[in-house]
Amino acid sequence: MVTETLLEAELHRLAGAVPDPELPVLTLQELGVLRGVHMEGPDSVTVRLTPTYTGCPAIEAMSADIERVLHDHGMKDVSVVTVLAPAWSTDDISDEGRRKLSEFGIAPPRPQGGTGGPVPLTLAVRCPHCGSTDTELLSRFSSTACKALRRCVACREPFDHFKEL
Repeated sequence: MVTETLLEAELHRLAGAVPDPELPVLTLQELGVLRGVHMEGPDSVTVRLTPTYTGCPAIEAMSADIERVLHDHGMKDVSVVTVLAPAWSTDDISDEGRRKLSEFGIAPPRPQGGTGGPVPLTLAVRCPHCGSTDTELLSRFSSTACKALRRCVACREPFDHFKEL
């Protein structure tokens, strides 16, 4: 069994508190992309990070921000490693992250359950402004590839929907 040292736990907390560059309302921990922090030596650390999708352009900014934060905390050698397996899923977004997305005006992804069983067929996307499920798709892509642009039929407000993956 691998145990995390107190320093690793602190560095994990610091790296996890870095805001996502595309959704700064969320931290990397809340987004679920931070996979681990491991001390390699007294002032050397490796951070494992999984992108929301292969080729995500934000991974470079995430890595640079983590490196800066951990350098500022005294780590001389910070290595951020991209890990593609297991793949990131929208189920990795924390409950707090989902709440923050909604408060920010972005409909959070619907939970998939991650059970490997049947996926519930729920097509409704709730408007983060008024709560109505009477919404329509305007574009499969929004400001980033992981979001779609929708509009609420009830209040007529457009909003982003974080797509389920």
